Amino acid sequence: MRLLSVVVVASLLPAAPSSAQVLAGTTYYVDSRAGDDAAAGTSATAPWRSLDRVNQADLKPGDAVSLKRGSGWTGSLTLEADGTAAKPIVIQPYGKGPLPRIGGKDANCVVVSGDHWRISGLRASGCHWAGFEVGGDGNHLIGVQADGNVAGVWVTPSGSRNTIRGSQITGNNRMSVNDVGGDNDSGAFGILLNGDDNVVTGNTITGSHAASHDYVMDGAAIEIYNGDRNLVTHNKAHNNETFTELGAQKGKTATGNVFAFNVVTSSLRQGSFLVTRGPRHIVGPVKGTIAVHNSVSLPARKTIGWSCHDGCSPSILKLRNNVIAVGGQAGYEDGRGADEGGSVYQATSVKFKLGPRSVMADPRFSSRTDLRLRPGSPALGRAFPLGAEWYGGKALTQDITGKPLPASPAAGAYQP
Repeated sequence: MRLLSVVVVASLLPAAPSSAQVLAGTTYYVDSRAGDDAAAGTSATAPWRSLDRVNQADLKPGDAVSLKRGSGWTGSLTLEADGTAAKPIVIQPYGKGPLPRIGGKDANCVVVSGDHWRISGLRASGCHWAGFEVGGDGNHLIGVQADGNVAGVWVTPSGSRNTIRGSQITGNNRMSVNDVGGDNDSGAFGILLNGDDNVVTGNTITGSHAASHDYVMDGAAIEIYNGDRNLVTHNKAHNNETFTELGAQKGKTATGNVFAFNVVTSSLRQGSFLVTRGPRHIVGPVKGTIAVHNSVSLPARKTIGWSCHDGCSPSILKLRNNVIAVGGQAGYEDGRGADEGGSVYQATSVKFKLGPRSVMADPRFSSRTDLRLRPGSPALGRAFPLGAEWYGGKALTQDITGKPLPASPAAGAYQP
């Protein structure tokens, strides 16, 4: 899958300042092979060696830590200091070769508890639970890689107003709980959002699925639990068990989350696009979820487009302008049902009432993995024109390739 077109749209969001803009402070260099913790660390010719030395450093707003490409460490990079919005503290690669890598199952690999960090070009692989654990406020993960973890990126309950963009979240396929009975298996998260007001955009998320005693298979590209007002937009997801599943423990909420212009494909034997719950479910109700202009292709028989159960209602789920082709069930609702319209569905069964301008028809995707629309698609011109609030803001009223929405838009993530 091509990531370039996704990043074009992600760049429309307010971005952290570039390294060149913020490096008014000191730059420290770290090389796991040729470094020395007794060195000054302030030049590429006298770098530090260990993560411990970085963890002990008294970093200030505008400082940067440059990690040598090809380097590798076992342990945890702990980022506790605070930058500012104008002068974030920067983690970045230097040199040539593969991204610097942090691994090891004794700890989460990159732990951000401070505010205003800008972390780019870093790989977290095979870590204890999370590749990147993000708390704090105003932090940016840009062009990172996370693989082989329970959660590639975990935004903790204290994590708010953080951004994850342009990153590769691949093969996070481990379970943290996988036992017989109890309806409690958990894991295989590409990104897990427990915090509020975070942005997940322009990422490629693949392989979030693992065997489960309770559910046969489990996992999600993006799981939201107790997180409010998160914006998930312009991502490409492939071969994840579920694109997104939402829940909230009693006394907490997962309200107002938006999913817009995402492209979801899979060749797995089972899967779903979106799963949410009403008030009768143990992790419900999840209120105010919006799914708009997403394109989905899940051709296997044991699949479902969306599920809104245990007391579904328009206050639980609103869907507009989606194109969803599945080999199983287009969608499921109970109770008063979801607020749905302007969409195209292809499936073997339907367990919801089609809303205004929605149809059952072949969407005429270019292929099962290329979800651009061919001429004659019933999705062309079918969508409702919508205000910017449906997408998370004016800057995001663009399709996944960066095209503005016309006066008579097509359903799905791609405009012709």
